Amino acid sequence: MLAAKERRPQDWTTEQQLVALQTHSLTDEALHTWCRENGLFTHHLSSWKTAFCEDTKVASGTREIRVLNDENEQLKRELIRKERALVEAAALLILQKKFRALWEDEVE
Repeated sequence: MLAAKERRPQDWTTEQQLVALQTHSLTDEALHTWCRENGLFTHHLSSWKTAFCEDTKVASGTREIRVLNDENEQLKRELIRKERALVEAAALLILQKKFRALWEDEVE
């Protein structure tokens, strides 16, 4: 593996970038020293932070969209089921009325 000073910013893994972002509590001088020791510039940390924030927003957004789509599909299926049940109930009521009307005619 490459030594810390020989590593390019592109060579850092996501986990290593996340650990590096935890340097936000350092003072400016300490932060610049840490960056020099690790072969980075502060703008690398800023760009990594932006990338992490954007990835989180996109991931949560797509997850929310997927959940909403699933819920929408479930509600559509339930609506279709209820509509079919309503049509069946209406048909049974009409048949019941016709049956009663038929029996009333025969009784008279």
